[in-house]
Amino acid sequence: MKPGTLYVVATPIGNLADMTPRAVEVLKLAGRIAAEDTRHSAGLLRHFAISTPLFALHEHNERTVSAEVIRRLRQGEDIALISDAGTPLVSDPGFPLVRLAHEAGLRVVPVPGASALIAALSAAGLPTDRFVFEGFLPPKAGARRNLLAALRDERRTLIFYEAPHRVLECLEDLTTVFGPERLAVLARELTKTFETIRRAPLGALLEFVRADSDQQRGEVVLLVEGAPAPAADGLDDEARRIAGILAAELPVKQAAALAAQISGAKKNQIYEYLVKR
Repeated sequence: MKPGTLYVVATPIGNLADMTPRAVEVLKLAGRIAAEDTRHSAGLLRHFAISTPLFALHEHNERTVSAEVIRRLRQGEDIALISDAGTPLVSDPGFPLVRLAHEAGLRVVPVPGASALIAALSAAGLPTDRFVFEGFLPPKAGARRNLLAALRDERRTLIFYEAPHRVLECLEDLTTVFGPERLAVLARELTKTFETIRRAPLGALLEFVRADSDQQRGEVVLLVEGAPAPAADGLDDEARRIAGILAAELPVKQAAALAAQISGAKKNQIYEYLVKR
């Protein structure tokens, strides 16, 4: 018996007009549809007159249910995988199933469509040639700040998903860790009626969200411009600023040593910078 195919099908993130004809066709022809939330996806299927049976595959059951899906695929049944919105596996369930399908030698076919992170990036006005997707940040403040500190010097555009009830505190931490002048974008409720795409320095973006409770609702993507490239002397602007202030009052050698302690930069690099300026 010819094995079935696992189709990974993207669905709209808000506007149902973004559903592709191919996605509709695949969902109609599949033997079953694995959905993150069958109640949520039932409305989507009704809208497109899709009568294919649904079953649940979510973060709490995917490891056990995936084995049953593999069994059905081996028996020749085509199965489609969808999430509540957007592209499956991107901060959504499905990875264990797709991995098992590959390990079993089964065919996995993407049916591309909407993705909130790509939609946000395309409209953000931040560099798109290199970017890092970090998914959802840790919900606890300490862990979140530690992760952001580790990303502070990342030069690629940073993309995060955030829950609406945490977006304000997340922006507060981003502003504290990256500084209020780092350029960022809030992309909220993409493709929906109250879509917001706001591009501003982090400090200003924080005040915008703080002043408008409506911006603390709905699906949120946060994008942050990457850190600037270090100068040829290996020093960032802050290290040079500190060194300049100290050198105005102290001998160069002493100023370099103290500036290195304050900024964390290398003493010999600061010394060379002060001597040559």
